[in-house]
Order: sequence, then structure tokens, then C-alpha cells
Amino acid sequence: MRPRLFLLSAAALSSAVHVAGVLTARPIWRYAEVLSIVLLLACAMVSRSPGPRWAIGVGLTVLLVHAARTVPEARDSGGGGWKVLVPGSGFDTPSAFESGLSLCWPSLTAVLGLLIAWRRGGWRLPTAVPAVAGALLVIGYAVVRIVGTGRAVAAEPSRASGTGVADVMMAALPPLVLGITALALASALAGHRRRLASLGAALLALMALLLIDACVATVPMPLYVGDAYAVFAWDAITPTLSMPQPMPALTAAVELTAYLLLVAGLTNSHGPASVGNGGWRTRRVGLPE
Repeated sequence: MRPRLFLLSAAALSSAVHVAGVLTARPIWRYAEVLSIVLLLACAMVSRSPGPRWAIGVGLTVLLVHAARTVPEARDSGGGGWKVLVPGSGFDTPSAFESGLSLCWPSLTAVLGLLIAWRRGGWRLPTAVPAVAGALLVIGYAVVRIVGTGRAVAAEPSRASGTGVADVMMAALPPLVLGITALALASALAGHRRRLASLGAALLALMALLLIDACVATVPMPLYVGDAYAVFAWDAITPTLSMPQPMPALTAAVELTAYLLLVAGLTNSHGPASVGNGGWRTRRVGLPE
């Protein structure tokens, strides 16, 4: 088996282990997500890439740092209890924008780096039209969530005191930027005929839709107010005792699948397009003997 195929297969297996742990709220192995990204980084380093290797390397390094910082606690650590913030407790409650950005910044950083590396020569009208349509969908859903939550807050001012439309808007801004940037990357990669990687970027745009609801949920407000017009709320898939976290597991599955497709599509050196010389295609020309 080739090293690239072995590393991708091992990364997919590690991702599945991590998603299963999220779904059951009991990590099968705490470092499964970290191992998955390490394997993807190794695949990017040992494989030949038609484009700048630094972009995918930097993006995966950022994702690795975030995964290492968010490793779930051990089952017997006793640190899984609720933390309640009270006035004078010494803790600073993050703003709505900071809460939303904390969920999106690793993926957003990786997508921005790849977009900078692959933007040249990849813009084509046939690939730009679907990206624009997807961006309008993401923007439309964010607007519906902001307006819907604002109306729900206005209808119950006594129960949602201190919460405003501006807070909801700032919380939804990071995933909105992620969705639009991911669609721009998907269009550029499709223009370079990197269809597998383009599909991965499109999945990150889908993840942005899921994160819009997750980020809005970080704004302090009554539960029924925060779920106004939410399609991807935490209980969109009914939790059970054996599977208490279906929506977080779905988000993790979409995210890790997107990374897997991006690496698989960008480390395949047999594609017809290259960006090593600014997006111009190159080919060998045989010389007469």
C-alpha cells in the first residue's frame, strides 16, 4: 500500500473513532482527533503536491494546535462537571463575537491560507455561479436566524434582558465569514480541476451553517428564544441516552471529512492543473531526436 493511501485511511479511521466518542459523549480514545490531523499533516508532507505545500501545512498545523488544546478530559479526571459563573467569581464572560470566533477560527485560518495559495487562475464562471448561490444561502440563513431571534427577544423582553440583536449578529459573523470564504475556495479549486478538494471546501461551507446555530446558542438567552427559526439546533436530531450528542457529532463528522477530502484532493499530483507558476498550466514537450 502506498504511504499516501495508508495515511489517508488511518486518518479516516481515527476521525471515525473521534466522531463516535462525540456522539456517545464518552471518548473512545481522547487523542483520536489529534492523531487524525497528525496523519493528514504527514500525508501532506510526504506526498507530491501540484500547489504550494506551505498552505496546507500551515492550515493543518493550526488545526492540530486547536485539536491538542481541546482534547477531552479523561473519564476518571472528575473535571467534567458544570461550571457556573456568578458575579464576582473572577471569570470574564467572553463577548458574543469571541464566543463565535472560538468555534470558527481554526477552520477559517486554514481556509484563508488555502484560498491565498490557490486563488490565481482558478476563477471560472461555471464554478463561480454555484459558489455565489451557496453564499446567498449561507447569508440568507444567517439573516433569518438574526431577525428571528431578534423578534423572539423583542416579544419577551422580561425573559431576555440584556440580549440584543447586535449580540446575535456578532455571534453569527464568524461562521458567516467561514461559509463565504469556504465557498470561494471551493470555486477556485474547482477551477483548477481539484474536484475532490473542492468538495471538501464545500463541506466546510455546510459546516458553517451548522456553526451559525451553535454560535447563536452561545449568546445568553432563554432556550426557546435562542432556537427561533433554528434548523440545526442542538436538538434538531433528538438526543437519546445512548447517543446524547447527535448534532455535535454530525458537525465533527462534516468537519473531519472536509479536511480529509481537502488533503486527498491537494496531494494528488496527477491532476491536470498546477498553481506553481501563478496558475498557468505546464506540460512537457518532447524534443525531436
